[in-house]
Amino acid sequence: MAREKDSIGPITIVFKTSDRSNAQTKIKTFRNRSMDEVLTQKLPGVPDKAVILEVGLGSKFEALWKQKYKIN
Repeated sequence: MAREKDSIGPITIVFKTSDRSNAQTKIKTFRNRSMDEVLTQKLPGVPDKAVILEVGLGSKFEALWKQKYKIN
């Protein structure tokens, strides 16, 4: 039996805007997408050249990674 989309938690990704060493690190949370969509499709707000550093499923990752990567 397949899960309903409502039951999937928020997916948070941390990415750098490019592959350069001084690229800005950003965080984005998707609340209405599946993990497969986040990993394979072009996402709004995430550039094509972005380097994805971390991906997590659940609400606790946003606060944890904001502290780890010093994102306001």
